[in-house]
Amino acid sequence: MSSKLEQRLTEMGITLPAAPAPAANYVPFVVTGNTVYVSGQISNGSDGLILGKLGDNMSTEDGAAAARTCALSLLAQLKAACDGDLDRLVRVVKLVGFVNSTADFTDQPKVINGASDFMVEALGDIGRHARSAVSAASLPLGVAVEIEGIFEIK
Repeated sequence: MSSKLEQRLTEMGITLPAAPAPAANYVPFVVTGNTVYVSGQISNGSDGLILGKLGDNMSTEDGAAAARTCALSLLAQLKAACDGDLDRLVRVVKLVGFVNSTADFTDQPKVINGASDFMVEALGDIGRHARSAVSAASLPLGVAVEIEGIFEIK
């Protein structure tokens, strides 16, 4: 039986992807006490990696859409960390977003809003979180966005 949160996602027309496997020597998440630390999730859509550099060949809106895919992967990892039960989520504590952008690009917060807005849309008040949105000269594999997350669970 799916969780109430997954039922809400289904009502929104959203299916969580499979939790991506780590690409190097790290684990996808660490659970310590009631806190889950999810490793950075890169922008990856149904057609594969979402590549680009904000301020050069990608619009802020496209960057926000890429950030939303990171949020989906974060929830997929969280589901794995919670043994398949997303209803264990108490709240999203913090997101840290990295935006592959040019030196003069200054709309990193608007890009990471794609993930933040999704968390609140999908989770309501428990999706509200602290956040950082920073620029990076490049990101792994040339992706547009990478986001890591910290979650409280029960």
